[in-house]
Amino acid sequence: MRKELKRDIKQDEFRSWLETLIEWADGHRDELRIGVGVGVVLLAAFGALAYFQGHRTREAERAFQDALAAFEAPVATELAPGAEPPNGQVFATAEDKYKTAAADFEGVERRYGSMDLGVRAKYYAALARIELAQYAEAEKSLRELQALGSGKLVSDLARVALGGLYRRSGETDRAVEAYRGVASSETTNLPRDYALHCLAGTLDDAGRYEEARAAYRELVEEYPASVYAAAARARADYLQTATAGQG
Repeated sequence: MRKELKRDIKQDEFRSWLETLIEWADGHRDELRIGVGVGVVLLAAFGALAYFQGHRTREAERAFQDALAAFEAPVATELAPGAEPPNGQVFATAEDKYKTAAADFEGVERRYGSMDLGVRAKYYAALARIELAQYAEAEKSLRELQALGSGKLVSDLARVALGGLYRRSGETDRAVEAYRGVASSETTNLPRDYALHCLAGTLDDAGRYEEARAAYRELVEEYPASVYAAAARARADYLQTATAGQG
Protein backbone atom coordinates (compact mmCIF):
# COMPACT_ATOMS: atom_id res chain seq x y z
CA MET A 1 0.00 0.00 0.00
CA ARG A 2 2.80 2.39 0.93
CA LYS A 3 4.61 1.63 -2.37
CA GLU A 4 1.45 2.34 -4.36
CA LEU A 5 1.00 5.64 -2.51
CA LYS A 6 4.56 6.68 -3.30
CA ARG A 7 4.04 5.75 -6.93
CA ASP A 8 0.83 7.81 -7.10
CA ILE A 9 2.59 10.79 -5.52
CA LYS A 10 5.42 10.58 -8.07
CA GLN A 11 2.96 10.32 -10.93
CA ASP A 12 1.05 13.35 -9.64
CA GLU A 13 4.31 15.30 -9.33
CA PHE A 14 5.32 14.42 -12.87
CA ARG A 15 1.85 15.30 -14.21
CA SER A 16 1.95 18.62 -12.39
CA TRP A 17 5.45 19.38 -13.76
CA LEU A 18 4.34 18.49 -17.28
CA GLU A 19 1.23 20.66 -17.06
CA THR A 20 3.31 23.56 -15.79
CA LEU A 21 5.76 23.11 -18.67
CA ILE A 22 2.93 23.05 -21.24
CA GLU A 23 1.44 26.18 -19.71
CA TRP A 24 4.81 27.96 -19.85
CA ALA A 25 5.38 26.88 -23.44
CA ASP A 26 1.95 28.16 -24.45
CA GLY A 27 2.80 31.55 -22.99
CA HIS A 28 6.27 31.73 -24.58
CA ARG A 29 5.63 30.60 -28.12
CA ASP A 30 7.70 33.33 -29.75
CA GLU A 31 10.72 32.71 -27.55
CA LEU A 32 10.51 28.99 -28.20
CA ARG A 33 10.20 29.53 -31.94
CA ILE A 34 13.38 31.61 -31.95
CA GLY A 35 15.14 29.16 -29.65
CA VAL A 36 14.27 26.19 -31.81
CA GLY A 37 15.47 28.07 -34.89
CA VAL A 38 18.78 28.90 -33.26
CA GLY A 39 19.11 25.28 -32.09
CA VAL A 40 18.53 23.98 -35.60
CA VAL A 41 21.14 26.40 -37.01
CA LEU A 42 23.64 25.36 -34.33
CA LEU A 43 23.03 21.67 -34.96
CA ALA A 44 23.53 22.24 -38.69
CA ALA A 45 26.74 24.15 -38.02
CA PHE A 46 28.10 21.43 -35.74
CA GLY A 47 27.19 18.79 -38.33
CA ALA A 48 28.91 20.73 -41.10
CA LEU A 49 32.01 21.21 -38.94
CA ALA A 50 32.15 17.50 -38.09
CA TYR A 51 31.80 16.61 -41.77
CA PHE A 52 34.53 19.06 -42.78
CA GLN A 53 36.91 17.81 -40.10
CA GLY A 54 36.27 14.19 -41.06
CA HIS A 55 36.77 14.96 -44.75
CA ARG A 56 40.00 16.86 -44.00
CA THR A 57 41.30 14.00 -41.85
CA ARG A 58 40.62 11.48 -44.63
CA GLU A 59 42.39 13.70 -47.16
CA ALA A 60 45.40 14.07 -44.84
CA GLU A 61 45.57 10.30 -44.30
CA ARG A 62 45.49 9.61 -48.03
CA ALA A 63 48.20 12.18 -48.74
CA PHE A 64 50.37 10.85 -45.94
CA GLN A 65 49.99 7.25 -47.10
CA ASP A 66 50.92 8.25 -50.67
CA ALA A 67 54.07 9.95 -49.39
CA LEU A 68 54.90 6.97 -47.18
CA ALA A 69 54.48 4.63 -50.15
CA ALA A 70 57.10 6.64 -52.04
CA PHE A 71 59.42 6.65 -49.00
CA GLU A 72 59.20 2.86 -48.69
CA ALA A 73 59.16 2.05 -52.41
CA PRO A 74 61.99 -0.09 -53.82
CA VAL A 75 64.75 1.14 -56.11
CA ALA A 76 65.31 -0.73 -59.36
CA THR A 77 68.93 -1.51 -58.51
CA GLU A 78 67.85 -3.17 -55.25
CA LEU A 79 65.71 -5.77 -57.03
CA ALA A 80 67.15 -9.20 -57.69
CA PRO A 81 67.97 -9.82 -61.38
CA GLY A 82 65.02 -11.42 -63.14
CA ALA A 83 62.70 -10.92 -60.18
CA GLU A 84 59.10 -10.05 -60.89
CA PRO A 85 58.55 -6.31 -60.32
CA PRO A 86 56.60 -5.61 -57.13
CA ASN A 87 53.26 -3.88 -57.11
CA GLY A 88 53.42 -0.12 -56.87
CA GLN A 89 56.03 2.38 -57.84
CA VAL A 90 59.67 1.43 -58.41
CA PHE A 91 62.21 4.26 -58.56
CA ALA A 92 65.17 4.32 -60.91
CA THR A 93 67.51 5.70 -58.24
CA ALA A 94 67.51 6.28 -54.50
CA GLU A 95 67.87 9.99 -55.16
CA ASP A 96 64.64 10.04 -57.20
CA LYS A 97 62.87 8.11 -54.46
CA TYR A 98 63.86 10.38 -51.59
CA LYS A 99 63.33 13.59 -53.56
CA THR A 100 59.79 12.47 -54.33
CA ALA A 101 59.14 11.40 -50.73
CA ALA A 102 60.55 14.63 -49.29
CA ALA A 103 58.40 16.77 -51.59
CA ASP A 104 55.29 14.70 -50.85
CA PHE A 105 55.75 14.80 -47.08
CA GLU A 106 56.46 18.53 -47.13
CA GLY A 107 53.25 19.00 -49.09
CA VAL A 108 51.35 17.16 -46.35
CA GLU A 109 53.03 19.33 -43.72
CA ARG A 110 52.08 22.54 -45.54
CA ARG A 111 48.44 21.56 -45.95
CA TYR A 112 47.88 19.82 -42.62
CA GLY A 113 50.56 21.26 -40.35
CA SER A 114 48.15 21.73 -37.45
CA MET A 115 47.27 18.02 -37.41
CA ASP A 116 49.27 15.14 -35.94
CA LEU A 117 49.75 13.76 -39.45
CA GLY A 118 51.31 17.05 -40.50
CA VAL A 119 53.83 16.81 -37.67
CA ARG A 120 54.64 13.20 -38.59
CA ALA A 121 55.04 14.23 -42.21
CA LYS A 122 57.61 16.82 -41.16
CA TYR A 123 59.61 14.11 -39.39
CA TYR A 124 59.58 11.79 -42.41
CA ALA A 125 60.50 14.66 -44.74
CA ALA A 126 63.57 15.25 -42.56
CA LEU A 127 64.51 11.55 -42.81
CA ALA A 128 64.28 11.79 -46.60
CA ARG A 129 66.49 14.90 -46.55
CA ILE A 130 69.06 12.98 -44.50
CA GLU A 131 69.12 10.27 -47.17
CA LEU A 132 69.76 13.01 -49.74
CA ALA A 133 72.64 14.32 -47.58
CA GLN A 134 70.78 17.61 -47.22
CA TYR A 135 71.79 17.84 -43.60
CA ALA A 136 71.12 21.52 -42.94
CA GLU A 137 67.46 21.28 -44.02
CA ALA A 138 66.97 18.05 -42.10
CA GLU A 139 68.61 19.39 -38.95
CA LYS A 140 66.41 22.50 -38.94
CA SER A 141 63.22 20.43 -39.11
CA LEU A 142 64.38 17.90 -36.53
CA ARG A 143 65.40 20.61 -34.08
CA GLU A 144 61.96 22.18 -34.41
CA LEU A 145 60.35 18.82 -33.71
CA GLN A 146 62.66 18.17 -30.77
CA ALA A 147 61.62 21.53 -29.32
CA LEU A 148 58.04 20.29 -29.00
CA GLY A 149 59.06 19.00 -25.59
CA SER A 150 60.09 15.92 -23.66
CA GLY A 151 57.56 13.17 -23.33
CA LYS A 152 56.32 13.55 -26.90
CA LEU A 153 57.12 10.62 -29.17
CA VAL A 154 57.94 12.75 -32.20
CA SER A 155 60.35 14.82 -30.08
CA ASP A 156 62.23 11.69 -29.00
CA LEU A 157 62.26 10.37 -32.57
CA ALA A 158 63.67 13.68 -33.76
CA ARG A 159 66.48 13.50 -31.20
CA VAL A 160 67.46 10.00 -32.32
CA ALA A 161 67.29 11.09 -35.96
CA LEU A 162 69.57 14.01 -35.14
CA GLY A 163 72.01 11.51 -33.66
CA GLY A 164 71.94 9.60 -36.94
CA LEU A 165 72.41 12.79 -38.93
CA TYR A 166 75.44 13.82 -36.87
CA ARG A 167 76.86 10.32 -37.09
CA ARG A 168 76.63 10.38 -40.88
CA SER A 169 78.19 13.79 -41.14
CA GLY A 170 81.09 12.85 -38.86
CA GLU A 171 80.05 15.01 -35.90
CA THR A 172 80.63 12.31 -33.33
CA ASP A 173 80.39 14.49 -30.22
CA ARG A 174 77.00 15.84 -31.23
CA ALA A 175 75.77 12.35 -32.12
CA VAL A 176 76.92 11.05 -28.73
CA GLU A 177 75.13 13.92 -27.00
CA ALA A 178 71.88 13.16 -28.85
CA TYR A 179 71.95 9.42 -28.16
CA ARG A 180 73.02 9.86 -24.56
CA GLY A 181 70.17 12.30 -24.05
CA VAL A 182 67.62 9.67 -25.06
CA ALA A 183 69.36 6.85 -23.17
CA SER A 184 69.40 8.83 -19.92
CA SER A 185 65.91 10.34 -20.24
CA GLU A 186 63.35 9.38 -17.62
CA THR A 187 60.44 10.36 -19.86
CA THR A 188 61.49 8.99 -23.24
CA ASN A 189 58.94 7.05 -25.27
CA LEU A 190 61.67 5.13 -27.09
CA PRO A 191 63.54 1.99 -25.98
CA ARG A 192 66.58 3.21 -24.08
CA ASP A 193 68.52 0.09 -25.05
CA TYR A 194 68.22 1.17 -28.69
CA ALA A 195 69.68 4.57 -27.85
CA LEU A 196 72.59 2.86 -26.03
CA HIS A 197 73.07 0.56 -29.03
CA CYS A 198 73.34 3.60 -31.32
CA LEU A 199 75.62 5.38 -28.86
CA ALA A 200 78.02 2.44 -28.60
CA GLY A 201 78.07 1.96 -32.37
CA THR A 202 78.84 5.64 -32.95
CA LEU A 203 81.77 5.56 -30.54
CA ASP A 204 82.97 2.29 -32.04
CA ASP A 205 82.90 3.68 -35.58
CA ALA A 206 84.82 6.74 -34.42
CA GLY A 207 87.60 4.59 -32.95
CA ARG A 208 86.81 5.64 -29.40
CA TYR A 209 87.02 2.06 -28.22
CA GLU A 210 87.20 2.51 -24.45
CA GLU A 211 84.07 4.65 -24.48
CA ALA A 212 82.40 2.25 -26.87
CA ARG A 213 83.17 -0.72 -24.63
CA ALA A 214 81.74 1.14 -21.63
CA ALA A 215 78.54 1.88 -23.58
CA TYR A 216 78.24 -1.75 -24.68
CA ARG A 217 78.70 -2.87 -21.07
CA GLU A 218 76.10 -0.40 -19.88
CA LEU A 219 73.62 -1.82 -22.40
CA VAL A 220 74.30 -5.41 -21.30
CA GLU A 221 74.10 -4.63 -17.58
CA GLU A 222 70.99 -2.46 -17.71
CA TYR A 223 69.10 -4.40 -20.39
CA PRO A 224 70.26 -8.03 -20.30
CA ALA A 225 67.12 -9.19 -22.14
CA SER A 226 67.55 -6.66 -24.96
CA VAL A 227 67.74 -7.89 -28.54
CA TYR A 228 71.03 -5.98 -28.73
CA ALA A 229 72.52 -7.51 -25.57
CA ALA A 230 74.23 -10.58 -27.09
CA ALA A 231 75.98 -8.61 -29.82
CA ALA A 232 76.89 -5.86 -27.34
CA ARG A 233 78.42 -8.38 -24.94
CA ALA A 234 80.47 -9.99 -27.72
CA ARG A 235 81.71 -6.65 -28.98
CA ALA A 236 82.58 -5.42 -25.48
CA ASP A 237 84.58 -8.61 -24.82
CA TYR A 238 86.38 -8.24 -28.15
CA LEU A 239 87.24 -4.60 -27.50
CA GLN A 240 88.52 -5.45 -24.03
CA THR A 241 90.87 -8.06 -25.51
CA ALA A 242 91.93 -5.84 -28.39
CA THR A 243 92.66 -2.79 -26.27
CA ALA A 244 94.51 -4.94 -23.71
CA GLY A 245 96.69 -6.32 -26.47
CA GLN A 246 97.51 -2.80 -27.63
CA GLY A 247 98.52 -1.84 -24.13
